[in-house]
Amino acid sequence: MSSIPKHISKQFDNELEDVRSRVLAMGGLVERQLENAMQSLSNSDSALAQSVIETEVQVNTMEVSIDEECTRILARRQPTAGDLRLITAVIKTITDLERVGDEAEKIARMAIDLIEQQGSRSYYVGISNLGQLAMTILHDALDAFARMDSGAALATAGMEPKSDEQYGAILRELITYMMEDPRSISSVIDAVWVARSLERIADHSRNICEYVIYLVEGKDVRHISIAQMEQEVRG
Repeated sequence: MSSIPKHISKQFDNELEDVRSRVLAMGGLVERQLENAMQSLSNSDSALAQSVIETEVQVNTMEVSIDEECTRILARRQPTAGDLRLITAVIKTITDLERVGDEAEKIARMAIDLIEQQGSRSYYVGISNLGQLAMTILHDALDAFARMDSGAALATAGMEPKSDEQYGAILRELITYMMEDPRSISSVIDAVWVARSLERIADHSRNICEYVIYLVEGKDVRHISIAQMEQEVRG
């Protein structure tokens, strides 16, 4: 676990802490967006789904605002070493958070379509389980960022392959539904898009874990296996 280093300039300390806090606030908003999207799906709540869609504007605004502040810090402070890694990690993290927000919005839109179609809900169990896993991975990734804990980030990244497995199982199940009942094709395709969005959310959450490891350890662990990441962090 690490922490933001202190500087001679108290103002610089405040700027870095403010940026980190704003990332966590954005992360909290995106978490609620995803949770509400899944709840709107399970409870057939069109109003809640619509609120998720409307929240996306706020998420986008936060991303732009934080990015602009990072640019100002880079220009004014010309940070090096750990400070530069922090700003880099923040810029990358908010990009992935914004994309999680995009996927949550897609889920909400699909929820509205599925509610209107009033099709079978028998295949919702697998999607609900994948949703719970995606929410857990996202939450744990943000927690690792908050605590600057590379060990926790590594453990969370190790959960992401489970989302790929669940996604594959859901696809096989949904294909079976379409083959057995061609009338279900339209609603099943919407369900496929929901599952795909959840799998992508897990991917974006793993990216955040990789940025935490880069921030704390100074090692770029993108595009390598979990076993290789473990060697980098614990080696």
